[in-house]
Amino acid sequence: MTDQDPETVRARAGPAGPADPSGSAGPELGRRTLLRLAGVAGVLSTTSLAGARVAFGALDLDGAGDVLVVLSLRGGFDGLAAVAPVGDPEWARLRPNIGTPEGAVKRVDDTFGLHPGLWPLFGAWDDGVLAAVHAVGRPSASRSHAVATAELERAAAASVRTGWVDRVAGLGDAWLLAATQVGNPALPGSAAGPRDTLAIGRLATQELSISEDVAPLTAWQAAIGELHADARPQVARPTSAALRGVATLRPLADEAAAHDGDDGYPEGALGDALRDVARLVRARLGLRVVTVDAGGWDLHAGAGRVDGGPMRDRLQELGEALAAFRGDLGGDFDRVTVVTVSEFGRRAAENGSGGTDHGRGTAALVLGGAVRGGRVYGRWPGLGGDRLVDGDLAVTTDYRSVLAEVLDARLGVGAGVFPGFAPVRLGLVGPR
Repeated sequence: MTDQDPETVRARAGPAGPADPSGSAGPELGRRTLLRLAGVAGVLSTTSLAGARVAFGALDLDGAGDVLVVLSLRGGFDGLAAVAPVGDPEWARLRPNIGTPEGAVKRVDDTFGLHPGLWPLFGAWDDGVLAAVHAVGRPSASRSHAVATAELERAAAASVRTGWVDRVAGLGDAWLLAATQVGNPALPGSAAGPRDTLAIGRLATQELSISEDVAPLTAWQAAIGELHADARPQVARPTSAALRGVATLRPLADEAAAHDGDDGYPEGALGDALRDVARLVRARLGLRVVTVDAGGWDLHAGAGRVDGGPMRDRLQELGEALAAFRGDLGGDFDRVTVVTVSEFGRRAAENGSGGTDHGRGTAALVLGGAVRGGRVYGRWPGLGGDRLVDGDLAVTTDYRSVLAEVLDARLGVGAGVFPGFAPVRLGLVGPR
């Protein structure tokens, strides 16, 4: 993004007014303003989702196509707590104080049980639309948040300079929403690359950050079109794409602004983000890949027990948000698949502060109408001393295999998204 003129101030973009009978695009924009715009990339100012971020990529304009929603649980998701290996003989020994006891879980097979905080999703499990993949993670052993997150979003060797969402968007006839961020002005690394990007805040609050002059959207579009009539695409495209994005999303923004909040989503960033995603999916704008980031999972201390504490609270919020998302989508749920990912898991053993430190393997939740649910996938490596890797749950399933299977089976996207990687098919989802 090109730096703005320091005198430029942020102006809220109001709805486009009715067409002028004379054919004018609206209030006239001064020459000084137009000159300023020549050096300003077209981005939308955003309103923070307090830790949750949403970005989406589109392959084409087939509004009825499938959508992959990737929910990134930032900080290091404790899959051992969420999908507890209560049947493993080492489990109780490793977590005597904060572990999930066998009698408190929803037992799903001989080895695993769902944490009681996930109770809002128990019905989805029983309905066969929710599954889990255990001992999942990245091939690298890094426990650094920054390094692990970069690897997670790049999903390829360090020599690859693009993110995997950008590569998905580049495989089809992408339109202006090829890589779009909602809730944070900084695009996630998964959207890094040459595709056009559009950053927006919450759907209910859109702002243009390009001039001090407030003018209808039609005026901006006409002015930018005139200014960039003979400009190179690299110059003309970003701003025009941003304005087209505002026009496309305006009806959804008006709907979101009128929302009364009584729809089952939990209060907070995650519920707000998934509510907006559901609205975007139902609008059938050609979405294909949506990413949502939600933090708060780095529980080194005071994680609490199953009957209360930060871990249970976060898991319950996650369960409530996903359950509400399922209900909100209605018939569109059949074409949506949600996959949770995290930069790493937690250590197998609890620490002396009532929490867990950075580890490796974790669990992924997979929710959707095409999911072959009601079971835990992946090879369980065990928690015995000789089975752990430097005290961590071993990774037996690369997270890219989970994403690749959904992309291939449901979106028809195959080679090119994860260069140099050969995914293993788990049988998680049925074909489209």
